[in-house]
Amino acid sequence: MTNLPLRIRITAWYFAVLATGFCAFGVVAYYAMRGSILETVDENLQDQVQGIRELIERDSGKADLERDLKLDEEIRAGTDLLQVSDPAGKWVYRSRTMAHFGPSTPGETRTAFTSQQPDGVPLRVLTVPVEAGGKTYIVQLAYPLDDFNEALSRFRRVLVLSSPILLLLASAGGYWLSRRALGPVDQVTREARSISAQNLSSRLAVPRTGDELQRLSETLNGMLERLEQAFRRITQFTADASHELRTPVALMRTRAEIILRKARTGEEYRETLRQILEDLQRTSSLIENLMLLARADSGAQALERARINMAECIEEACLEGQALAETKQIGLQAELPQTPVWINGDANSLLRLFVILLDNAVKYTPPQGRVKVSLGSNNGSALAEVSDSGIGIAAQDLPHIFERFFRADPARSRQTGGAGLGLAIGKWIAEAHGGTIAAQSKPGEGSVFQVKIPLAGEGSRQ
Repeated sequence: MTNLPLRIRITAWYFAVLATGFCAFGVVAYYAMRGSILETVDENLQDQVQGIRELIERDSGKADLERDLKLDEEIRAGTDLLQVSDPAGKWVYRSRTMAHFGPSTPGETRTAFTSQQPDGVPLRVLTVPVEAGGKTYIVQLAYPLDDFNEALSRFRRVLVLSSPILLLLASAGGYWLSRRALGPVDQVTREARSISAQNLSSRLAVPRTGDELQRLSETLNGMLERLEQAFRRITQFTADASHELRTPVALMRTRAEIILRKARTGEEYRETLRQILEDLQRTSSLIENLMLLARADSGAQALERARINMAECIEEACLEGQALAETKQIGLQAELPQTPVWINGDANSLLRLFVILLDNAVKYTPPQGRVKVSLGSNNGSALAEVSDSGIGIAAQDLPHIFERFFRADPARSRQTGGAGLGLAIGKWIAEAHGGTIAAQSKPGEGSVFQVKIPLAGEGSRQ
């Protein structure tokens, strides 16, 4: 069943539900009609037996013959299926039709409705005890059910014959409707199948119907948009990584080939090895950063969270940044609060984040400049700022500085700006802590980087 097309399965379920509904309707309708007929017959018998009761009560003191004649005379106009017996079981009155078709004995001595078939004739019989003159008479009045049973039989045949026909017609209509309803889904399937890595920019046509089909198309388009962005990011990442790795490898190869072309002095060999070692160190750092970002993208790079004082992380980062600042005669100032600023985070990752920001601030600040680090809290978040009096960032470059391998030319060269992965790593660290990182800058006036990390609650784990 699960291997069948969806429209066939929908039609099969529709057929099953409709068949169950038809069967239930047929049974309920048949018994409702039968009950209605019996209720009407019973009411008619009750009305007729009331007149007979009054007659017996009125003539109970007269002679039996007179009562018989009275009964015979007044009852013939009402029904020919009547019999009355006295307490001894002797017939007081019995119509000729009742004597031929009716029961030979009352059978019941209490008020009761029964369905009987004496001699194959279906009858609805009402038995009523009547008190008169100190005696109890048993009155039985019957009504033939031939016509009603024939009507029920015809109704049953109509249900049995018409239900399958209606069921087949309804199922055919259901199959047609399912084909029409699933037709747009097939169209979406064909369009989605035509989209590949070569045309990820293509999108599905969205019908403005406001129904599930529109939501499906919009959801698929959203998925395609995310896939296109991820594919483009991976392609760009691969191209940039290849470019960044190719340059130092080619440089090391060139230096090794040159030094081996002829005999060199020991000092020349040492100098070449020193240059190759520097290139290897930069390449190792690049590969480490690439591995970190790759693990971050896959979700495999987990943070070891704990309750930490963010001020201590910044203070430790300032100790590392102080050595860099002193080599360029740059003043590094830290304004940290005396009270702890508690957050839930990974101390090593946050230390790396602020070292990246301080390293960038020192690199792009001229000698005799200044770098300032501050920490506070605002609206439930720890707010850290790293500002400098450096060369600043152009307005067209500012939206892209957190992108991987981005370097603003010409100031951010490979020699001073690295591979362009530092701020991308810093952005991932901030977002992994549930925070944000942003930058403000004007060329020639310096830059300000702001990092917001949610504060830890009072009940956070130590």
